[in-house]
Amino acid sequence: MEEDKKALSRSLKSRHIQMIAIGGAIGTGLFLGSSSAIHLSGPSIILSYLIVGGFCFLLMRAIGELLLSNQAKHSFLDFVKEYLGDRFEFVTGWTYWFCWISLAMADLTATGIYVKYWFPSIPQWIPPLIILGILFFANKVNVKLFGELETWFSMIKVVAIIVLVAVGFFLAIFKFKITGGYTAGFNNLFDHGGFFPTGISGFLLSFQW
Repeated sequence: MEEDKKALSRSLKSRHIQMIAIGGAIGTGLFLGSSSAIHLSGPSIILSYLIVGGFCFLLMRAIGELLLSNQAKHSFLDFVKEYLGDRFEFVTGWTYWFCWISLAMADLTATGIYVKYWFPSIPQWIPPLIILGILFFANKVNVKLFGELETWFSMIKVVAIIVLVAVGFFLAIFKFKITGGYTAGFNNLFDHGGFFPTGISGFLLSFQW
């Protein structure tokens, strides 16, 4: 009797990969952590995002070119091993893992904060536990299910950003009144202390967020 041949199959499609990449680039920092950065730097946060975004774009282009230069390599860790040795690859790999684990815990904490804001009666630890269970289930059952979940959640984030930006422009153009006696408008970028209301120090501190 022939033994059954088992092999890995590609269950993720191109749209899954693309939306996972887009969704992974949009973290909770944009919705939750950005408030601290705006508080530190004011309108100059726009310049901070442009500078950091430019560096990230150049870095991703460089990594892409590096991977295309030698298609036998499958990740940046392969290049670290080739040019810097096994020890640097070991440290880089585990540092990369620790970075993503920390970000995952931060995201789970953010879900608890969001739900606690809208539903104060729910304990803050319950939503992260539910989300963690869903993620564990999705990863254990089928990689295609994980890809589908990531795709739809990423689409929700993208749509939310587009809607928020559109609403913000709408409020600024039509100068809506805001709670506290303030009026929305593009003039707020330069009023109330100017474009750098907290000085250069506040602008530089915003880069850590």
